[in-house]
Amino acid sequence: MQSSFWDPVETVSQDEMAALQAERLRDCLARMVVSVPFYREKLGAMGVEPEDIRSLDDLARLPFTVKQDMRDSYPYELFAVPMDDVVRIHASSGTTGKMTVVGYTVNDIALWADLAARSLSIAGVDQSDIIHVAYGYGLFTGGLGLHYGGERLGATVVPASTANMRRQIELAQDFGATVLCCTPSYSLFLGEQAAELDADLSKLRLGVFGAEPWSEEMRSEIEARFGITALDIYGLSEVIGPAVAMECQYKRGMHLAEDHFIPEVVDPATGEPLPNGEIGELVFTCTTKEALPLLRYRTGDLTRLERGRCLCGRTTIRMEKTLGRADDMLIIRGINVFPSQIEAELLRTDGLEPHYELLLERGESHMDDLTVRVEASEKLYRDSEDVGAVERKLAVTLQSRLGVGCRVEVVAPKQMPRSEGKAVRIVDNRRI
Repeated sequence: MQSSFWDPVETVSQDEMAALQAERLRDCLARMVVSVPFYREKLGAMGVEPEDIRSLDDLARLPFTVKQDMRDSYPYELFAVPMDDVVRIHASSGTTGKMTVVGYTVNDIALWADLAARSLSIAGVDQSDIIHVAYGYGLFTGGLGLHYGGERLGATVVPASTANMRRQIELAQDFGATVLCCTPSYSLFLGEQAAELDADLSKLRLGVFGAEPWSEEMRSEIEARFGITALDIYGLSEVIGPAVAMECQYKRGMHLAEDHFIPEVVDPATGEPLPNGEIGELVFTCTTKEALPLLRYRTGDLTRLERGRCLCGRTTIRMEKTLGRADDMLIIRGINVFPSQIEAELLRTDGLEPHYELLLERGESHMDDLTVRVEASEKLYRDSEDVGAVERKLAVTLQSRLGVGCRVEVVAPKQMPRSEGKAVRIVDNRRI
């Protein structure tokens, strides 16, 4: 199936892209100096003028923006336009502190719709598709971003949001959904319930999943359950929402909209830029947004960047699936562990379902104790001896892979919690 939304900028040379980025960066800095006191003071303190930026090599001279800066500027102090020009507000959940607030002008909303349409087109969606959007609608950007992108593309959009699961399945079946958009963990829940209801979702051919880290093993699980192609989409509300990067059918990384969001990868500890191919913290400079341009925003997400023409023909820089957030990395007895590493081993193990939880506690000796709780399939759970063998084998495998010991607990089917949004994988009782 051919896509119907192709932006010529996706195939320009690296030099052409760099020239465009530098021009837009200078224009953005000029707006910031005039309209945003926070950036005017930062740039002034560093002695940097917009005209000093001659190429992308000068990007490293500019200051970082971090999430705390947005919280300190709550709600509107980082906006570069008057509130009369702001037509939409989105915000983070604020679960770890004050919400980060994002404003959009009319032009920002149009840009977002265009980029979301570009992302869906990269995935292989076109106007003949029926898109079932099961991301949340509201202050969270997921639902509305893909909704407007689908409409901009000319596809049919079903704004299911996070409705009752039975209702979700009824809508997807009766309306003939061909594309599913939601978190990867929610797709597994939906697939599980659809199987129990004997629902026919055979028209689904493609899934666009994001908003949480997910492993290649989970991709394989989703594709097997639905008989679809599962692709990764990346975004965050501070930058614009979903549509910052999108994976194509070749699955060689997500194509970044670098004509609007200049990406860098830096050392999380020092902030020093890292070369393409090295893992570090992802940083974005948002050059074309009107209401909330951001300078070198540190996302906290860990990934690597790769250049080179993709088999799909695009030349835009690509980012790998994120390992997770730098602040999601678990330090257990001095060892760095990512939940995605554990997920990969769980999904390689026969008889386990992709529903799990990592429980961290402080033991009697004041050492960190990790318990991995994972759900058994019906077949495995009928044989208690097999359950015990899986627990013992998996504990050995995880210790070998991670370098830290843990306890594995295989629980009965349907006992692990399901999520209608982002899955909660970590319960850290060490902080209590």
